Amino acid sequence: MDIQKQIDLVRDWGRERNIIGRDARATMLSQFKICREETDELEEAIMLDDHDGITDGVGDTAVTLIMLSELHGVSFEDCLQWAYKEIKDRTGEMVDGTFVKDTAK
Repeated sequence: MDIQKQIDLVRDWGRERNIIGRDARATMLSQFKICREETDELEEAIMLDDHDGITDGVGDTAVTLIMLSELHGVSFEDCLQWAYKEIKDRTGEMVDGTFVKDTAK
C-alpha cells in the first residue's frame, strides 16, 4: 500500500472515532499529550533495542502527528513539505551521533 493511501486510512480512522473532522472531540493539546506518550514509549523501545517496539512507536507517533496536523487545519503532507523546505539545503556535521546544523546563514 502506498503511503498516501495509508495516511488517508489513518484520517478515516480518526474521523470514525471523532478525533478529527466535523465532530472532532480531541484538541490540539490533548493530541500533543498523546504524541508525547507515544514518543516516551518509542524512547523506551530504543533503549531496550526492541525492534518491534521501535516500529510500533514510530508508527504510533506518526498517527498522532497526522491527527494533530488535522486538528491544526493543515494536512500532514503540507507539514512535512514545510519541514523539508526548511531542511533541504541545511548543512552541518554529525557530532556524537547527532546532526548539528551550521549556525551561519
